[in-house]
Amino acid sequence: MKGIILHGGHGTRLRPLTHTGPKQLLPIANKPMSQYGIESMKNAGIKKIAIIIGGIGSNKVREYYGTGEKFGLDFTYIEQDYPRGIAHAVSLCEEFVGKEKFMVFLGDNILVDSFIEYVHNFEKNDVDASIVLCEVDNPSRFGIADVKDGKIIKIIEKPKNPPTNLAVIGVYLFKPFIFNIIKKLKPSWRNEYEITDALQMLLEQNGTIVYNIVKENWKDTGTPEDIIDANKIILKDLQPYFLGVKEDGSSISGNVLVGENTIIKKDCTIIGPVIIGSNCVIDSGTNIGPNTSIGNDSKISKCQITDSIIMSNCILDCDIKIKNSIISANSHIQKNIEKDEKTLLLGEGTKIIL
Repeated sequence: MKGIILHGGHGTRLRPLTHTGPKQLLPIANKPMSQYGIESMKNAGIKKIAIIIGGIGSNKVREYYGTGEKFGLDFTYIEQDYPRGIAHAVSLCEEFVGKEKFMVFLGDNILVDSFIEYVHNFEKNDVDASIVLCEVDNPSRFGIADVKDGKIIKIIEKPKNPPTNLAVIGVYLFKPFIFNIIKKLKPSWRNEYEITDALQMLLEQNGTIVYNIVKENWKDTGTPEDIIDANKIILKDLQPYFLGVKEDGSSISGNVLVGENTIIKKDCTIIGPVIIGSNCVIDSGTNIGPNTSIGNDSKISKCQITDSIIMSNCILDCDIKIKNSIISANSHIQKNIEKDEKTLLLGEGTKIIL
């Protein structure tokens, strides 16, 4: 079985975070969000993966993932010149897939589940497609499956009046026959080739689609709030480790991960779940956590940081409380006046004096 991960799109709802690169490279618990999908496919035994790229920062995707050798995988890059929908992106992979069954994973979805049994069942059973569903509070935002007596009877993309709250989330397994279906599609009202339309057409041609329902640990990272929530989901299940240096007088509690050569100075308080990368300095008087990620090579002084993502090579020298924030790489915040509380959404390389 082969794999496909979608890594294109413009990420407009996440600007300014995506002004300089694709949203799928935004870190969740100090790891690009798309890497979780790639690792899930690897754990399920899939070694050959096509990465669909396009839009801003495609070169950054190639630079980070390379040939796949460092991940024990074999990557093929396929360009999508413009976001034309999931089905269009899948259609570009027909030659790559050949006659094998394949998995499609959306690179901006976080799903903390094992796919080993999921893939095994699809390989041994004679079905045309397998999808994953999740109950959602806002079904009009998603493709929705209408399920009766354990069978999918209809799939609708972003319905105004959803028949159920079962969203079709970003993991699919297909036989190569799906390429014949996609060739018959017409663009939707969004001028995109929808994978939900392909699934519906497959049903209408008496194709067999099975499904699994996940109860939790899934997040579609379409907004900054979604990314912060995804960070919480990943952090709570990470195993703690401490590879840095902790000075006397600092306090660490809960599930905390600290990288190599990071220094936690005296009078700091860190409350997990928290991950702090390598080569960081957490200066005296700083409070971090819970639900917070700090990227590599960052220096944090005097701040109180909760429910936030601070990316790599940031300098925060500010006696303020930072909450529900995302601060992109190479940013610098300085504040020299009275204490305050801020919620920040900063693009890469932002410099602020408050």
